[in-house]
Amino acid sequence: MISFEDVSKTYHIRKFHKQVFSNLTFQIRRGESIGICGANGAGKSTLMRLISGVEQPTTGKITRTMTTSWPIGYASCFQSVLTGADNARFIARIYRQPEEELLAYVEEFAQLGPYLYHPVHTYSAGMSARLAFGISLAINFDCYLVDEITGAGDERFRAKSEQALQQRRETGTLVMISHDPHTLQQYCQRGAVLYAGNLTFYDTVAEACEVHHGLQMRAA
Repeated sequence: MISFEDVSKTYHIRKFHKQVFSNLTFQIRRGESIGICGANGAGKSTLMRLISGVEQPTTGKITRTMTTSWPIGYASCFQSVLTGADNARFIARIYRQPEEELLAYVEEFAQLGPYLYHPVHTYSAGMSARLAFGISLAINFDCYLVDEITGAGDERFRAKSEQALQQRRETGTLVMISHDPHTLQQYCQRGAVLYAGNLTFYDTVAEACEVHHGLQMRAA
């Protein structure tokens, strides 16, 4: 379970002051799949960082009894001067995974061929995304976080990626944010809307998407 108790998050940058969340209280239970809607700037990525533990709340308490991934497909953490293989080995050491076993999974999944052994700064955006997706899925977490994932690679790779995500959803917990209602409904059973610093849950993704669309139309 992941539990938020009166969680607030505020950023202070010089004279800039922004409160993203105020007194968020909710629970994510083991085995749930939740799709979160929200406009640009609503705080979706901040929420993911709080869930994962990358950031800490300004006030309140977050309790985790499940291991959580970083956002799947997130490529900005790579050292660009290292090869894809070296980045994979480094992450394996951080998470105490067998290095060569993890590397073999990434090599088969990402389908980068000899580029896996080239520096990451030589990769295209699609190649970086494929490497990130492969490494993200090579480690078994209790809860997987998916932040605006895009289809990288050809149709066969996208199909493989979708199948892998579906398998993670069936065996674990999934929290996904996206602007695409179809993607959220494909992977998630329960929905939530992030608006004006509050997170409201709904029984279905369709209901959450409808509420989100109505809020955006009203704002426009």
